[in-house]
Amino acid sequence: MNILIIETIWMGGGRYKFFEKTLLTAFSILPTLQARELAAITPKQHRVSLVNERYHKIDYSHLYDVILINYVTSTAPRAYEIADKFRKKGIPVILSGFHASGFPEEAAQHADSVLIGRNEYGWLTILKDIEQKRLQPFYHTPPYNTSLILPPTIVDLPGFVMTGAVEATRGCPYHCEFCPETNIPGGAFFYKRPIPEVISEINAIPQKTLMFYDTSLTIDPLYTKELFKQMKGLRKKFFCNGNVDVLANDPELVRLSKEAGCIAWLVGFESICQHTLEIIGKKTNMVDEYGQAVRNIHTNRMAVIGDFIFGFDNDTPDVFTKTLQAIQDLQIDVADFSILTPFPGTPLFQKLDSEKRILTKDWRYYNMGHVTFKPKQMTSEELRKGVQQMYREFYSPLSIIKRICRNLFRGPYPFFVVLARNIITTLNSRRLFSKK
Repeated sequence: MNILIIETIWMGGGRYKFFEKTLLTAFSILPTLQARELAAITPKQHRVSLVNERYHKIDYSHLYDVILINYVTSTAPRAYEIADKFRKKGIPVILSGFHASGFPEEAAQHADSVLIGRNEYGWLTILKDIEQKRLQPFYHTPPYNTSLILPPTIVDLPGFVMTGAVEATRGCPYHCEFCPETNIPGGAFFYKRPIPEVISEINAIPQKTLMFYDTSLTIDPLYTKELFKQMKGLRKKFFCNGNVDVLANDPELVRLSKEAGCIAWLVGFESICQHTLEIIGKKTNMVDEYGQAVRNIHTNRMAVIGDFIFGFDNDTPDVFTKTLQAIQDLQIDVADFSILTPFPGTPLFQKLDSEKRILTKDWRYYNMGHVTFKPKQMTSEELRKGVQQMYREFYSPLSIIKRICRNLFRGPYPFFVVLARNIITTLNSRRLFSKK
């Protein structure tokens, strides 16, 4: 069969300028690896085309046998538009991704079938069922089984891509109420790939630099330490996600990550208020350990990329100035600031919907840059403007220069990462907040 797999990343119909496109493509910034993994495991007798709509137009005139569209909540309207066009041509459409898994009944209105969860076996079954003309409306995540074989991620990609991608583990057991990944069916179950298999795949990745798309490489420190030990000598540089508790209290793991080639750790700090962290279920974070986690990473000459979210029920208007001061004191190198977003399928969505606090279900605005619910202790406008102000102040020209200069002594890779990510984040924040 001739199969089209679409990574739908739609930015309001606009096209990136050459400079922006080059940076974003080179660093392979994606919301999920699912589309690539499904492409990678598709049996070789099928012909697969993988398209990222952010950079390439979709050819509706081409004769495909099946379309798979993987999408997140903010791209749902565009995903449905594409699906409807292909279905009018009589081509079966499969929808997958976080939003399809959270709202499968909605997705089914625009699809011949919905692939629910991180469900590679379901995809292989779909292909067989299409050939045998017995396609089912839903393919649910199989029961938890620790022997599940996670697929490789290597697949030929169009364009100039500097950063490869790999997934050594999958799933997160912590159940943060706002997280769409851990709350999709099967998302809370933790799987580990055999380390020799991961090492073999890393060796085969053509890029010098890669990104671990694991939810966190600190969930099983023993596994991760052995992985890092076996990565020594591969001559790869990489980024990965980690949690504060292990990064603060396991200096051996942090040191081994550097020896394995780590450039930067991405850390979900989320909030500087301990009570907020307890309410949202962020069990791995203790605010009084933030400093030690950052110091351990910096001591080993790696950069810290921090994620912060605003709009929790405990947040008052002064949360922005307090957070900015805390980030500056911690000397975090790159920071992402997001508006709390109640993604479908999460406990947060269910809670706010039951409290009648959801302001809109126009999914286009569920990109963490718009206020889609009624905050508890500030107005919607205060929340929106507060996050905008965070970006303006943290990414002021002088602040960027200071952070770049701090990373000069950490080596060329951390320096370049901090330089590039500061530029990319500034560009993305301007685009994100260009419309109210």
